[in-house]
Amino acid sequence: MLAFILGTRPEIIKMAPIIRECEKQGIDYILVHTGQHYSYEMDEIFFKELELSEANYMLGVGSGTDAEQIGKILIGVEDVLVKETPDIILVEGDTNSVFAGAYAAAKLHVEIGHVESGLRSYDRRMPEEINRVLTDHVSDFLFAPTADAQRNLLREGISASKIYVTGNTIVDAVYQNLEIARKKVDILRELNVEERSFFLATSHRQENIDNKARLSGIIEGLDLLHCEFDVPIIFPVHPRTYKRVSEFDLTSNEIVPIPPKSFLEFLLLEANAKLIITDSGGVQEEACTLRVPCITLRNNTERPETLVVGSNVLVGAEPDRILAGARAMLSKPRDWSNPFGEGNSGPHIMSILKSALEACGAAI
Repeated sequence: MLAFILGTRPEIIKMAPIIRECEKQGIDYILVHTGQHYSYEMDEIFFKELELSEANYMLGVGSGTDAEQIGKILIGVEDVLVKETPDIILVEGDTNSVFAGAYAAAKLHVEIGHVESGLRSYDRRMPEEINRVLTDHVSDFLFAPTADAQRNLLREGISASKIYVTGNTIVDAVYQNLEIARKKVDILRELNVEERSFFLATSHRQENIDNKARLSGIIEGLDLLHCEFDVPIIFPVHPRTYKRVSEFDLTSNEIVPIPPKSFLEFLLLEANAKLIITDSGGVQEEACTLRVPCITLRNNTERPETLVVGSNVLVGAEPDRILAGARAMLSKPRDWSNPFGEGNSGPHIMSILKSALEACGAAI
């Protein structure tokens, strides 16, 4: 049996192609939702939209410091693993749920598969960097999305026999769900925008939104973009970002703030944006896959492949750099190749796991 440990919406989205393969191949699994993303209700719509079963276990961890979250997740996941005795657990990405879930499994000698392993920003000030490095080093199956990620793991001394280059499941998720989105949602009409007539912005990373100077610079940069290009800037505001904007008393007359959107709605906004401005790693990948130019509000990225193929540029949080980055990306053709695969990562990963389960004599 497999156990999927999930805690945030990006993890649900990227695990969905593997979960679908489990169902297609009749492999037994359970879903454990840590509740890291504040409330299960905010994530429940993602399960419904992606046509996934509800979580078997909901830990209800909620917000808190890194130590508080990790401690609660460790306790909750350990209880589930002791009760269910899965053969392999799967985690995806770099959140506190990923590290705590993997650490609990390692202590119980349950094998661990890390989806999207090997990503590195080489910035240990980022909590995500610490989570992804530690998770990689306790995992038994490292599903690296690209050859670059594989090289990162090999440089750190991880055995090549544990590493599999599989592409990124975000490509599967984008391809599988874009047509569904076009049929089910009408977000462009709701927001009164046309295709390629707006910019889409997101910002949620701790180093940006918890720093008044950086958050102020980002908002000023978005204002500059509106003034120069005269297009609406649609900004689905993360609850934490909204809280910080209010606390820092920041204002803008140029940004169109909207509540967080469902995955299908957001995917349709991404696909139809003229430009994407973000600090999200997953959105960098989605923009690359959708061939929408992207500027990233950070000074580094664990998705360097997007920089190499030319789908993305780093601009930090300085207004002038944000404007210059937008000018550069909008002047380029959208003809880059996708370094994250062709959309068959879910079946590839499931094939590897199925062989492992059969080898250990697990019931499938």
